[in-house]
Order: sequence, then C-alpha cells, then structure tokens
Amino acid sequence: MSFVSHVSRLKHVARVTSVSMALAWCSLLPARAHAQGSSELPVDARAKGSKRAPVTVYEMADFQCPFCRDFALQTMPTLDQEYIKTGKVRWIFINLPIPSIHHNAVAAAEFAACAARQGKFWQTHDMLYGTHDKWENLKSVGPYLQAQIPVLGLKADAMTTCLQTGVGSATVRDDVAGAERSGARSTPTFYIEGGLLEGAQPIEIFRRVLDSVYAAKTKK
Repeated sequence: MSFVSHVSRLKHVARVTSVSMALAWCSLLPARAHAQGSSELPVDARAKGSKRAPVTVYEMADFQCPFCRDFALQTMPTLDQEYIKTGKVRWIFINLPIPSIHHNAVAAAEFAACAARQGKFWQTHDMLYGTHDKWENLKSVGPYLQAQIPVLGLKADAMTTCLQTGVGSATVRDDVAGAERSGARSTPTFYIEGGLLEGAQPIEIFRRVLDSVYAAKTKK
C-alpha cells in the first residue's frame, strides 16, 4: 500500500505542536484495496525496522531542508540505535519537497525515489544530507546527482530510465499528496500512530513520545 492510500483512510488527524508533545490519536476507516501502478514505490523500499514493530513513524521531509538535515545527522542515528534496531519502531521516509523555497529539493527527491527502486534509498538519503553544502545551492543539480550514481553503486541505465520516464517524479507526487492529506505543512513532520509531531525536535522529545506510544501499543 502506498503512503497516499494509507493517509486517505484517516478519519481525523491531530496536530501536536506543544513542547509537552501530548500526542493526539485518531481512528482509521476500514482499509480499501489499492491498485498497484508501475510508478508506485512501496513504502518498504524506504523503510527501516521490522514490519512487526508495534510503532510506525512516517517522516515527511525535504532533502534540501536544513532542519531535516540536522535531524538526519544529529537525531536519527540515536533513534535508529534505540528504537529501530531494537524492534520497537518501523521508520518510513516520505518525500515532501518544498520547491518554493528549496529549488533543488524535487530533483533530490526524485533521485532518491529512483535509487530506492534499486534498494539504495538509505544510502542515497545519507549521501544527500551528508553532502548538503555541495549541492543545495547549485543552479543545476543534475550533473552532481548523476556523478553520485557510481559512488552509490547504482545501475546507471536503470536510474536514467526512472528519471527520464517520470517514474521518480510520480513517486514524489504521490508522497506529497499523502503528506498533505495527513496534515503536514512543513518539514520535517512526523506522523506517529495518528498524530503529527512537527519540527526537528530534540532527542528527549522523541524519546518521550515514542516511549509513551510504545507503552500504549504493547500494554496487555
């Protein structure tokens, strides 16, 4: 099921913006069948963690967003060690580029979406955030991204086909539609079991929220 299909079932979504992060909950409408299209990228292709993890987090982010970069470099490694690798949380990345302020964000998202089709999403994710200063202000980011294809071990022909035929852009459009339906309006925003957590919050806030949700989901 694509992300847009998942969030289209939402009956209610609550925003969580206070420092206390009292996560609000929503109920979901019954699941409906979704036709698989050739341009659809399954969430598994950009997911980390066990499918059986009791908590699922959707991170809606922009590869050119400085706050998303800070989260990826400073906070995500700790969350990966404490929650994802321990089987508590499954983490799914959703593209939400904001081209009105980040002119290379869409191209970066499409590149990552195509890399995900070759099982290289997270390597590409780390490259994009780790080399932010090298590409974010380029007038034409295409040549830089093309140069990363062999570095990432990607198949050049498949990447070119994915990018030129619009498959990558279709994936990004699907992601954006789903993110907007969830209520996300800025990046990064995190959809956590029915509630939205906004901004690159410090690790203490994520621990408080995830520990609370995990306890509620595993309570016997």
